Amino acid sequence: MRTRIWHAHVMTSVVGCTALVLAATGTVAHAQPQAQPQAQPQAQPQARDLGRETLAVGDGWGSEGAGTTGGAAAIGEQVHTVATWAEFKAALKAGGDAPKIVKVKGVIDPVAEGCASFQAPGYDFAAYLEKYSPETWGLDTDLSGEPADSPEGLRAASAANQDTAIKANVPANTTIVGVGKGAGIRGGSLQIKGVDNVILRNLTIEAPLDCFPQWDPTDTDTGAWNSEYDAVVVYGSTHVWVDHNTLTDGRYPDSTLPTYFGRTYQQHDGLLDVVRGANHVTVSWNAVENHDKTMLIGNSDSAGATDTGKLKVTLHHNKFEGTVERAPRVRFGQVDSYNNHFVVTEEQSYGYTFGVGASSQLYASDNAFSLPAGVSAAKTLKKWSEAPLTAENNYVNGRRTDLIAVHNAEIPAETLRSGAGWKPTLRTRVDSPRAVPGIVDGRAGAGKVC
Repeated sequence: MRTRIWHAHVMTSVVGCTALVLAATGTVAHAQPQAQPQAQPQAQPQARDLGRETLAVGDGWGSEGAGTTGGAAAIGEQVHTVATWAEFKAALKAGGDAPKIVKVKGVIDPVAEGCASFQAPGYDFAAYLEKYSPETWGLDTDLSGEPADSPEGLRAASAANQDTAIKANVPANTTIVGVGKGAGIRGGSLQIKGVDNVILRNLTIEAPLDCFPQWDPTDTDTGAWNSEYDAVVVYGSTHVWVDHNTLTDGRYPDSTLPTYFGRTYQQHDGLLDVVRGANHVTVSWNAVENHDKTMLIGNSDSAGATDTGKLKVTLHHNKFEGTVERAPRVRFGQVDSYNNHFVVTEEQSYGYTFGVGASSQLYASDNAFSLPAGVSAAKTLKKWSEAPLTAENNYVNGRRTDLIAVHNAEIPAETLRSGAGWKPTLRTRVDSPRAVPGIVDGRAGAGKVC
């Protein structure tokens, strides 16, 4: 059973952007030759160590039960500072599930040598385009039956090389934390899979760029390019805290991606997905920027066997800016979203913010939306399945707005029902939604842990 960690006589509990440090000190009485009062010994200030900080009691679903302490109890030999991707993966493996802290210094990049380093012998993208163009191949047959020596087979082999190189498996009882303001991971995919008790903080994470997307002629009436690799995926894991990170497409926004066969050559998947029975997750004070398929909570309508009663996730004090959709899209889970700031820019192609999916129980309150002219508050909600939600005390451009009522009035074909059937209790504080933009914009994201 995990408890709060006492380390070097300091207990740290983090609430939002504030750390409360309680020093355990004592005073010793000495006989003095003079009667005047003597100065009492003063507690020395303690150097802050983000790797030793734990999720505060009551701070979202991640605090349920034993809470989330990550690697805060790590002994000296299980505290690693890494500056390369190879060092990072080695540190994660060291010591198995023993508590560990991995400190990332600078920017680490598993794709620094470029996509060509993953190519299987004989792979040629021009040959791929020539063979599978709609004019040659058509749109009725997918590529699943192609042999290993075909352009598709060689693409798949190249993709497998990238998969091995860029995925990093995060073990139980681990804290991964960026050192200072410039730490980050470019093009890696953090796999928090089948484990318990993980913390991820203070990193700028650039979404992986799939070097070898697959063409699927049968996807929609005109075919589509499909990509792999989430920046962070929480798969079947419990007690996870994702805090004060910046998650972004970074150098490769979708606007820079090329077009083949008349469709965008999509090289991005999700930024942060919580799937397959994952549970008790808190996502707080992150900046989530410039991405399309942002966050899935539950990735399949048919996953009820693993997801029913789980996927309990809290999102608070995050800034979502320039995201197209899925912030988040929810299936099955009791998801609490409060005090987030959702910024829709004039330049982006906006789809929706909250996706209401199969058996979801979304509770969205006290959020702030900044929408440009021409984007209605009705679009903030998207109905995928019949599931009631609670959406109350949300503000759009500074005005309190009933999101469900506006949605139902403007999009009657997707009428939503109110009442998620539960009420969140694991909240450390709730700010006025009027104040959320001022609070969140200056304090969410990497390098802003204060």
